[in-house]
Amino acid sequence: MQLTVLRGRDDECRAVRSLLDGMTNAGGALLLRGEPGSGRTALVGYAHRHAEGRTVLAGSGLAEEAALPYAGLQRLVDPVLDRATALPTEQRQLLRRALAGESCPADRQLTLSMAVLGLLAAAAQQRPLLATMDDIDRGDPQTAQVLAFVARRLRHLPLAVLLTADLTANLDGIPAHRLRALTEHESSAVLTDRLRQLTEREGVDRLPERPAASALAALTTIGGGNPQALADLAEVLSAGQWRGEEPLPAAPPADGALGRAYRARLDRLPPETRRVLLLAALDEDGAPGTLIRAVAAAGAEVEALAPAEVAGLVRVEQRGVTFPQPLVRTMIAASAPLAERRAAHRLLAEVLVAPGQRLRRAMHLAAATAGADPALAAELEQAAVGGSDGWPAASVALRWAAELSDHPRLTAARLLTAARYAWAGGQSDAARLLLDRLRAVCADPVMRARADLLRGELELRCGSASSASVTLLASAAAVHGTDRALALAGLVRAGEAVCFAGDQYRYAEVGRRALALRCPDDPPAMELMGSLIAGVVATLRGDHERAGPALRRAVVLGGRLTGSALTPTALSCAAAAGLLVAVDGAAHRLAERAVELARVRGELSMLSRALELRAVAEYWLGRHEAAAETSRDGLRAARATGQVNCANVHLGMLAVLAAIRVDRATSLRRIREIGEAPTPGSRPHALAAWALAVLDLVDGRHAEAADRLASLARLGTGRGQVLVQVMATPYLVEAAAHLAHRPAATAALAAFDRWASSTASPLRRALSARCHALLAPRGGAEAERDFQAALRLHPTEAGTFERARTELLFGQELRRSRRPRDARTHLHQAREMFSLLGVECWAEQATTELRAAGESIGPPDLPAARLLTGQQLRIAELVAEGATNREIAARMFLSTRTVDHHLRNVFHRLGIRSRTELARAFTAERHVGLASDR
Repeated sequence: MQLTVLRGRDDECRAVRSLLDGMTNAGGALLLRGEPGSGRTALVGYAHRHAEGRTVLAGSGLAEEAALPYAGLQRLVDPVLDRATALPTEQRQLLRRALAGESCPADRQLTLSMAVLGLLAAAAQQRPLLATMDDIDRGDPQTAQVLAFVARRLRHLPLAVLLTADLTANLDGIPAHRLRALTEHESSAVLTDRLRQLTEREGVDRLPERPAASALAALTTIGGGNPQALADLAEVLSAGQWRGEEPLPAAPPADGALGRAYRARLDRLPPETRRVLLLAALDEDGAPGTLIRAVAAAGAEVEALAPAEVAGLVRVEQRGVTFPQPLVRTMIAASAPLAERRAAHRLLAEVLVAPGQRLRRAMHLAAATAGADPALAAELEQAAVGGSDGWPAASVALRWAAELSDHPRLTAARLLTAARYAWAGGQSDAARLLLDRLRAVCADPVMRARADLLRGELELRCGSASSASVTLLASAAAVHGTDRALALAGLVRAGEAVCFAGDQYRYAEVGRRALALRCPDDPPAMELMGSLIAGVVATLRGDHERAGPALRRAVVLGGRLTGSALTPTALSCAAAAGLLVAVDGAAHRLAERAVELARVRGELSMLSRALELRAVAEYWLGRHEAAAETSRDGLRAARATGQVNCANVHLGMLAVLAAIRVDRATSLRRIREIGEAPTPGSRPHALAAWALAVLDLVDGRHAEAADRLASLARLGTGRGQVLVQVMATPYLVEAAAHLAHRPAATAALAAFDRWASSTASPLRRALSARCHALLAPRGGAEAERDFQAALRLHPTEAGTFERARTELLFGQELRRSRRPRDARTHLHQAREMFSLLGVECWAEQATTELRAAGESIGPPDLPAARLLTGQQLRIAELVAEGATNREIAARMFLSTRTVDHHLRNVFHRLGIRSRTELARAFTAERHVGLASDR
């Protein structure tokens, strides 16, 4: 594969340039090892392009000449064979006889090898020489032996040898690089490069300028990080496939360059080995018993795989047959003739007779079947129910079933089920393409509406939330007469969509439609969804007296779900209700259960949403580190399943949590990752604004912080992110407290008060009291009374950070009211709590306030073991013993830079400024410890 830009091969390119640059002083050699298509030939071409001012000899190993001794060597040195006159007579004659096809006796091999070395040295006398041999392992072994000998003896010659070989090749004594698989980013770059080249080469206007993100993600997986596989795929894609509008091929093309390379390797194997190898490739489960039985049914033995194992295509172990390179299995199957593939599938189906092998048996039969087969289609459908073999496998089975169906309505129903299974397994692009196929074959309005409900959910998680709400509302209306439960689930998703987009005023319509669907005898899952919608409608209207009972009922029902009603979706609905009614512990338990269930069942489409709810619950519980870890987990899950909207919510939450810890770099990085895709007014946009406002507040830009937070929602209009603004209200009020004009903060606090007073949450009420204290006249009794009330209300078991913030703000108020003695008590409490939490910026702010209150600050009155992490404590102890940073780094296997970083944090947390003070502090602490022991 020849590309000007070699993606993912920077290390190898540097090694090639280093080899070339070193030729003026001394020679050298380099061996590049990699699987077929990994870019070995491209790197040889790279070396040729950068060999200006050097003589270049180029050769390649040919399988057709592998039985001809020294054939590869003859082609390589032929251009300089006239220099053989400089060789000693014996060497010259032996070299000419070997290159003429005469054999070289074993006892003359050293002489021949020295002759080749001398010939190349003579050719390099006038200017340096580069000799390259691509695929040295494919040609005759005698050439490989001689060139390896030469490559080890170039130290004092202006000569370089570059060799490439398969991963199984082993040439000792030669510096080697193993070509790794490309990363997802590098693979995407290769595909983008190829598309640009195709457009320029063919002048095809129909091709898009850039591939669709969904197509890139799928193609990088299919390509397995192999550059040639990606290039071959690019050559056969249609414009619709580049745009993500048509199904993609399941494998690189069998007639592409990579397919031909693998076919050539397979052709060199015995026929029986190829048959067994095909069975192993098609048996993706890899259970040893299955393959052994299938091989026996074919009249062969597993031992027939030995030549394939020697060739590096497979590993045969006690636990089964494995394929070392990701693409080998795919290319073996793709390269086999159709008739052989079908015969192998039938053999595997015959031996899969155990109850747990029903789906795999049916899928092998489907792969061996041509044309419609209603009975097999029904078997596939039944075997896939419940996704016990994994949702992706179940989706593939239903796709087969749809193709084998003999009635359009059955085809459409099975395509819809396949799309549901694909989405459950987190395959959003596959689900979308299946829905497109369904639309093309189905005219039934109800079936199309069911499909649009799924399409709307996909759009909610992966596309435009505003479009999703329209689709979901229309589809729910179309199915409400035939399936109330499905219609109600669609309305729940529509409600999520309008809230995500910041169009809460449209939630009233969701509520009206849901109310019309409810019945007194609804099952628990339906009652839960109806209660959630009713509670959200009332909450957004500010009617918390009606909202509270409905939301609490949803929480109770969520805790009672059993059987088929117990799903990650239902539990997530109950968790969302718990957050709205401020029962954070219950919400966390429900979200945690939803996460566990989604993982156990493999329902990856719901995992990110469940983690989002768990992160919010952890935020309210004051577990900020846990919330950040949950959001990072949710971000990974969202990105793995193509859920860009969920990913942006997690990024926004991570930005907020980093801003609260005053980790400015991380917060801004997360905001940059969100990018400009989210619509203004959407939840990710609001979370990013909240994070920026917190950073403004920390930097004293109070007006900017207040403006950002006030813009999150327009109270009274139902537009914007009302619920995010409620969460951020304490920060809005804190910023506004420094301003003369505060109408937005006053209005937001009124909304927060109504909500907080309707809950049983001490934390919400404590925050409400703190906000009122901040807006009260400075230095007055009202402010002090509200601060005292906030401290009484703060829960002791959770929300330590918020209590510390209240202590800090109260201390600031008292100090500025000229009551430094009273202020110091609260500021000490704040500094201690912030230090324990590891929030150093806030601890420093408390320290600054204490100094302003007239206190000379030393280390907090806490043992170092409580203030420092384990690693910080060990470093501090070694410093106290007199060890230098370099000695500490050596003893703890750290870099000196890491030790220095930890030591700065130790100084800050202990409030000291030198190593001498640190040693004194630890000496005093040990004396205290000994005294207490006595």
